[in-house]
Order: sequence, then C-alpha cells, then structure tokens
Amino acid sequence: MKRLQTILVRLSAMILLIIAMTTSASALDLDTARAKGLAGEVDNGLLAPPPGASNEAAPVIAAINNQRRAEYAKIAAQNNLGLEVVGTMMFEKIYPRLPAGTWVQIQGSWKQKAP
Repeated sequence: MKRLQTILVRLSAMILLIIAMTTSASALDLDTARAKGLAGEVDNGLLAPPPGASNEAAPVIAAINNQRRAEYAKIAAQNNLGLEVVGTMMFEKIYPRLPAGTWVQIQGSWKQKAP
C-alpha cells in the first residue's frame, strides 16, 4: 500500500511537471490543441490526434509524448513496473482534470469527455 502511495505521489508530481513543461512559447500549446480538438488523451497516458484532426498539433503531441515517455520510464524503473502500467495510472490521474469536450480514447474508442 505504501508503495502505491509513493507511486501516486510521484505521478502527481509528474502531472505538475508535464503541465509546466507544456506551457511553452510555441504557437500551439497543449491546452489550445485540446480545446481545438487537435489533440486528445489516450488511456495509455500519451497524446494522439483525434479523428478528423489536422496535423497542426503533431509537433506538440510528439514533444509532450517524448517528455511523458521519459518520465514514465523513470517511474517504472524506480518502482519495478512496466511502462504500460505507469502510463495507465497517469491517464487515470489526468482524466478527472480534463475539461468537458476534450477528446479521449478509451479501449480504442474515441469520444469527447462529457460535462
């Protein structure tokens, strides 16, 4: 139980880090890409373009996914977990914080988060 609490604390810290890292000077940030329907969250803890989205957010999605993978790898190694487990746990922490209308892919199906 204590190990799970430690993992959850680290995941929470990582969420804050990811939020800070995604607020950049680029023309398109993650919040804007999500609001425009150009980026969505996947239940594996990564981002992807939702159905019908243009490639406008591709650089943002790639950069954030690279940052997330690096952080997931650190947490996985420190806690003897698989990357998939950490990614899924991260999605579970991110999902409640997403605004309504954000695209999410759960078990392969895309939908917009309900209000």
